[in-house]
Amino acid sequence: MSSVKKYFSTFFSGLRSLLTGMSVTLREFFTKKITEKYPENRATLKIADRFRGELTMPHDENGNHKCIACGLCQMNCPNGTIKITSETVTTEEGKKKKVLVKYEYDLGSCMFCELCVKSCPHGAIKFAPTFENAVFTRSKLVKQLN
Repeated sequence: MSSVKKYFSTFFSGLRSLLTGMSVTLREFFTKKITEKYPENRATLKIADRFRGELTMPHDENGNHKCIACGLCQMNCPNGTIKITSETVTTEEGKKKKVLVKYEYDLGSCMFCELCVKSCPHGAIKFAPTFENAVFTRSKLVKQLN
């Protein structure tokens, strides 16, 4: 008698589980779809403000950037994605100043953690909302920003 009772209890438990799953499926079938039709809607595509696409170094109208080659972004990068090459020059006042020679950024190994942007004291780098970075070779993902 207990085996028959156990059979029916597991049968109805399974039936309840099946009906719960089917109700979720039926409810999702009638909800409004929010899928983006990506290649067709490039002009009207809305990207979130907090999206981190690729690192950029903004320049002003004269082509100057704010980077002072302090190296804080390179030190704070957990992957070693940023490599800064700098040199020390003497100004006309006789002071020594560090000047940025090369700012390399490897997009392929970046974690997009934004530690470099947050640590920059002058706001010289920021993330741009670009996301179309597909290439066939990883060497094309290494970019020089300055």
